[in-house]
Amino acid sequence: MNDLEPTSAILVIDDEESLRNTFQFFLQNQGYAPVVTAATFDQALQEIGLRAFDLIISDIVLGGHTGIDVLKRVREMGMRCPVVMITGYPTVETAAEAVRLGAFDYIPKPVDKETLLKTARLALRQYQLERGQRRAEQERERYRAFLETVFKSVTDAILTVDRHLDIREMNPAARLLLTELHPGLADQRSILSLCAREEFAALKKELLQAMNSGQENSPHLVECRTDDRRKLVLSIAVAPLKDGVGGAEGAVLVIRDLTLPEPRQAGRRHRFHRFLGASDAMQAVYTMIENVGRVDLTVLITGESGTGKELAAEALHRESHRKNRPLVKVDCTAIPESLLESELFGHRKGSFTGADRDRMGRILQADGGTLFLDEIGDISPMMQLRLLRFLQESTFYPVGQDTPLRVDVRVLAATNVDLKEKVRAGAFREDLYFRLRVIDVILPPLRERGNDVLLLADHFLANIAPKVGKHIGGISDQARQLLLAYPWPGNVRELEHVIERACVLCQGTTLGADQLPGEIVGYRLPAPEVAPVEREGASAAVLPAAADLPPSERILQALRRAGGNKAKAARLLGIDRTTLYRKIRELHLDLSQIDF
Repeated sequence: MNDLEPTSAILVIDDEESLRNTFQFFLQNQGYAPVVTAATFDQALQEIGLRAFDLIISDIVLGGHTGIDVLKRVREMGMRCPVVMITGYPTVETAAEAVRLGAFDYIPKPVDKETLLKTARLALRQYQLERGQRRAEQERERYRAFLETVFKSVTDAILTVDRHLDIREMNPAARLLLTELHPGLADQRSILSLCAREEFAALKKELLQAMNSGQENSPHLVECRTDDRRKLVLSIAVAPLKDGVGGAEGAVLVIRDLTLPEPRQAGRRHRFHRFLGASDAMQAVYTMIENVGRVDLTVLITGESGTGKELAAEALHRESHRKNRPLVKVDCTAIPESLLESELFGHRKGSFTGADRDRMGRILQADGGTLFLDEIGDISPMMQLRLLRFLQESTFYPVGQDTPLRVDVRVLAATNVDLKEKVRAGAFREDLYFRLRVIDVILPPLRERGNDVLLLADHFLANIAPKVGKHIGGISDQARQLLLAYPWPGNVRELEHVIERACVLCQGTTLGADQLPGEIVGYRLPAPEVAPVEREGASAAVLPAAADLPPSERILQALRRAGGNKAKAARLLGIDRTTLYRKIRELHLDLSQIDF
């Protein structure tokens, strides 16, 4: 009795009944079952369609068809079972064709019993081995995919390093944590960049000890601060990365964030992720980001230069289910047009002069996470078209590659230009504009944020003064009034630079008006204009821009004076009527509850 499974199914195809019955008798006596027979090509296809076979034995001549036709059809159907050819007229041509198509063996007639059984036994044994190898490979692939999914989805930061302390792998949570500690830290090749920080000075010793001893280290707690001075409490555990032969080829570093969340203040919020501001305008922005962040749609972030569009992108990412996956940022104006395509989509080695190796583009780096495209309004028409196709299909072609890659990426875009105007001028594709602007987040300029100017100034002072070696306790009242009155065309970025300059110039413990630039000290509100006379003969003067009033209160004040007439209120405010409608919508003002 053979040592193979007795349930091995065999199909015998031959137009001679005596041969079919003989082969069936020999094989069944060896314990193979079932052994099915077919007299024609069509009968064979019918049997193949009804069940799976472990071995097919076919005569080379089958009336109007051949055994080669059977072999071709079997391979076209994706069947991997061995096929043995039998013929009474062997030729080199038919033998070569059978081998080329993957026949297991080629037996000339007359076929004796021992040759038939030996060939069947060898064919079935090889098939079982191949099936076992495929099952093992599939199991390894499933396990690898399972581990990769776990690796990407866990909220703990996981890094692996080799014996030289070079980083081999890191999950999205680790990349996010390192970026929070300091921008660019996640892109370093060696873990020594992290060990260079005072809080992590003992980490190098722990990693080497784990590799040399082969033992895990007990987790310990580390206090550290992020790049924006936020305090973190981290649990750090180190274990050896076993090489399978009793040694360690590296180490695994697991970091868990144990920081207690900041208590949410009832009502008005002063902080939101890296944003700082308590004005009505910023409360509306915080609410919008919270709502939009959870929805996996493309977002267009607009606002003047310096209003914090990158901070909005970071906040949207942190509010989304992708927060533990990569956030990849691309400044479209910082990359030359000739390199932007390769930077975004990647390229293959040899695809152009200088492409000496494969390069993974930013889109592929962001797979599973978020891609932030800053200054999107300045890309070329060609790049607009490629980006549109990517947004429509979620697939792209690296430069020099003919097969597409599919990714799961959420796209956030930002611009400080009026894209509508660029669309009207023909400088930006309308279809791309609407693809990007599925939802828009509009950031208010600093001049519309009222007392946020002082909140931000105090924050910058507290961070900058120690860095320049100064002990500055605060800002004088006169300087604060000047900061409030200035319109800040450069917005928050300009304010930060002004405070930085003032800290350098300050010789005492209070930052005064003398340390502020001349354009701020000498700024005067423009004289209020007089609005055109209404058709009914009434006239209305433009309201002075009261710096101490939040934008929502100024709008309501103008609407009350105008008796609810939005066109007149817009003239009182000195703004366009469409701008007034936009601000009412952004600030979520419910005019139905107001008595005009």
